[in-house]
Amino acid sequence: MNTHYRQTIYAFLSRVMSTIPDRRFITDLKNNTAFLEIIGEETTQWFGTTLDEELYEALNIDFTSMFYLNTQAVEAFVLDAKNETLVGLQNPVMSFYFLHGFELNMDQTELMAPDHLSIELAFMQTLAFRDEIQAQIEFMDQHLFNWVIPYMMGMKNMATTPFYRDICDFMVEFITSDYEYLHGVDLNG
Repeated sequence: MNTHYRQTIYAFLSRVMSTIPDRRFITDLKNNTAFLEIIGEETTQWFGTTLDEELYEALNIDFTSMFYLNTQAVEAFVLDAKNETLVGLQNPVMSFYFLHGFELNMDQTELMAPDHLSIELAFMQTLAFRDEIQAQIEFMDQHLFNWVIPYMMGMKNMATTPFYRDICDFMVEFITSDYEYLHGVDLNG
C-alpha cells in the first residue's frame, strides 16, 4: 500500500472523527468527487444532490448524535464499561505515544482523552510518515484494530446520513486492509 495514500487517509479519518464538519470541510469534500467516490457511492450521490447548508445541518446533527450524545470514540470507553479514561502515562495509549516520541498536549485539543479515535488515527499518520513499521504493527495490534472495527460496525446502525454510514464502512475496510498490509511487510528487507 502506498505510504502517501496511507498518510492521507489517516489524516482525513482523524479530521472526520475530531469534530463536527465545518462549512469549509464540506465544500472541500463536495469539490473532490474522486475522494467522495473512495468514501462511498451513496455519499458521492448525496453530496452531489444536496445543498451545502442542508449537508452542514445533517452532518452536524448526525455527528453530534453519534459521537457526543450516544457514545464517544474513546478506546477506554469502548473496551471498559466503566466509561473512564486514565490520565498521563497510566493510560496505555499515552504511554505508547510517549515511547514513540509522539508529543500530545491535551491542553491544546478539545478532545479530552488521549485514546480518542481522532488522536489514535493521527498517531498512525505520524508513524506512517516516519516509516516506523514495527511501531505501526504494535499499535495496530495493541490498540486500533482491537476496538475500531467493532465500534464502527456498531456506529453504522446509528448513522442517519449517507456520509457517516459510508465512513463507518470505509474505516472498517481501511483499518482491516492496513492491518493486513502491515502484517505482510517484510521487516528484514
